[in-house]
Amino acid sequence: MSAYRFHTVRELRVGPGASREAGEICSQLGIKRALIVTDPGLVSLGLVDPVHAALEKACETVRVFSAVTADPSESVVLDALKASEASQVDGVIGLGGGSSMDVAKAVAVLAAGKQELAELYGVDQVSGGRLPLILIPTTAGTGSEVTPVAVITTGKTTKAGISSAKLLPDAAVLDAELTVGLPAHVTAMTGIDAMVHAIEAYTSKVKKNPLSDMLARQSLSLLATHQRRVLTHPEDLVAREAMLLGATLAGQAFANAPVAAVHALAYPLGGHYHMPHGLTNALMLPAVLRFNASVSERDYLELARLLPQPRAEGFEGFVMWFEQLIADSGLPTSLADAKVPEDDLPMLAADAMNQQRLLVNNPVAVDEAAAFALYQRAWRGSS
Repeated sequence: MSAYRFHTVRELRVGPGASREAGEICSQLGIKRALIVTDPGLVSLGLVDPVHAALEKACETVRVFSAVTADPSESVVLDALKASEASQVDGVIGLGGGSSMDVAKAVAVLAAGKQELAELYGVDQVSGGRLPLILIPTTAGTGSEVTPVAVITTGKTTKAGISSAKLLPDAAVLDAELTVGLPAHVTAMTGIDAMVHAIEAYTSKVKKNPLSDMLARQSLSLLATHQRRVLTHPEDLVAREAMLLGATLAGQAFANAPVAAVHALAYPLGGHYHMPHGLTNALMLPAVLRFNASVSERDYLELARLLPQPRAEGFEGFVMWFEQLIADSGLPTSLADAKVPEDDLPMLAADAMNQQRLLVNNPVAVDEAAAFALYQRAWRGSS
């Protein structure tokens, strides 16, 4: 037996309309001057309004910062920090996808006034406290509402992560009503992203443990069973809630048994071509599964039993199930289909070597030559 630690959110609320309980949570946390961190799309869809109204009943002031972009840059974080300082907020609510929640995490720490943003990057570099923090996801994918990580874009093609248990919120709220209006392609990408989290947590080399395994299995079962249903019946709240819970359970799993090569190879794709994170994970998943099979085939076969029928038997059937799901979701099935130039593959392989914090978790070692071969396989796809 080996020792391990498990960290997660203090409180998790689940249910249709649960986001309207945000005011009650603020009262419990003593938040009087709240900052909602979100994106302009959610504002235009009206999804911020019910949360704003709930907060107004419990708080003296509520300010909305709605300038979060995909792959948020340091300037977005600092602009949100300025908004928090101007309103002297004493609590932060992240409402949206992973980008909004990551910005909210960073602002909650920075607003405590102990460190500069550049000092936070890396593992366990947060030395001060943070403001009370509530996270409310509007996509079933990133699991950011229960992870101790925030990823910030630091340059044209580079990102850096802040990893600290202090980024775990005081409360996470799962409200399936907030995910009903998602476009089909976003539902597809975020769902596959969450499945990748579950798979990589289950095979994580360094910190895999019984609790993360349990969460990863339950997560994949929920996600795989309901992904096609939400794509064909987007108003189905039961299926939506199953996806949302599955993404959160996957987040709890990989927060404690970290992700590996799929993510490490996906990040350069996002950095260079500004592809959505869920899509880059989908593009790299089949190639990495086959690469890891020499060590992880037994784990993959255990997970394969959780997938709904029909599917082919054996390890190859496990991989083909995901390839078919990606294709049926209308997503590109190869890097070539995604318009990634083949001549760029050596550059991507070199960039992937900067993701050592993730690569160390992969069950099979990945050097630059292996990364290049994986990109080649992903460029060709299943053909």
